[in-house]
Amino acid sequence: MTELASLAEPLDVGGVSIRNRVFLAPMSGVTDEPMRRRAYAHGAGLVVSEMVASGELARGRQGFDLRIRHSGLPVHMVQLAGREAAHMAEAARIAEGEGADIIDINMGCPAKKVTGGYAGSALMRNLDHALCLIEAVIGAVQVPVTVKMRLGWDETVLNAPVLAARAEQAGVKMVTVHGRTRCQFYNGKADWDAIRRVREAISIPLVANGDVCSAKDATVIRERSGADAVMVGRAHYGVPWAAGVITGEAADIPEAAGAMADYVVAHYEDMLALYGVESGLRQARKHLGWYLDRHAVATPPDLRKAILTSFEPQRVVAGIREVFARAGDAPVLRSAA
Repeated sequence: MTELASLAEPLDVGGVSIRNRVFLAPMSGVTDEPMRRRAYAHGAGLVVSEMVASGELARGRQGFDLRIRHSGLPVHMVQLAGREAAHMAEAARIAEGEGADIIDINMGCPAKKVTGGYAGSALMRNLDHALCLIEAVIGAVQVPVTVKMRLGWDETVLNAPVLAARAEQAGVKMVTVHGRTRCQFYNGKADWDAIRRVREAISIPLVANGDVCSAKDATVIRERSGADAVMVGRAHYGVPWAAGVITGEAADIPEAAGAMADYVVAHYEDMLALYGVESGLRQARKHLGWYLDRHAVATPPDLRKAILTSFEPQRVVAGIREVFARAGDAPVLRSAA
């Protein structure tokens, strides 16, 4: 079996069958329901909710229910972040009650607003506390629990293998490792070789993450890390089909200008329907910007600005259609992943 063919093989995660081994990474403000549905439709093996703050969810803060709402996909995976065991446990129960098939614990987010609250990758500075959170979540739900982490806080303490091994002993069913430290943020190149030390420390499925943008990247990162699967994040910006292209099973990719216009408009309108017009049009702007960057680089600056700043959905839609109408019937797809 070739390496690419093996990526198309299913993977068992604590009794939950995942259809292939190329996943959409959880990304805050990005992997909401409209994005997840698209990535899955195009062939991603598993899609994960954007990070959900456990404390806010446990306290019932308005809007957080949208982040855990079941999207109707075969596997619903919710990622939780936090530092309080009680909040993590309660949030996990709420997510399970909403139909989550897998709960993921975020121990890798490098954002200062997260690590400043001693959550995300800051938990790698205190493994005993990290284990308390893991045990609280596992004890609260019946579904499999997974963990996503980085190599460590900085180059002086690369403790991902230790955390992963302890997590497995506690009952975690899968570990994902981003091949950078927290202090690297997204700078430099992910260290795919360093992930192998986690592979050597655990027997449960391992997912490698960081700078995977193509089928070649996916092949190399698995060879160098020994991972069972790969997770693709930023390569999905403006390219919801990126994971599907890597497996060679991508479906319904818009290529002609008219099809791309319809696709972008549909994504925009789905976000307005989910969030409401006022919030939706703001949250959609990042996606519109990525679509323009990837598939309409010749867009005049004034038209681009109008699309990304207008508060009138009809004008935004008209602008999107104008952008792609300029291309006529020519293909606009610049890059698969």
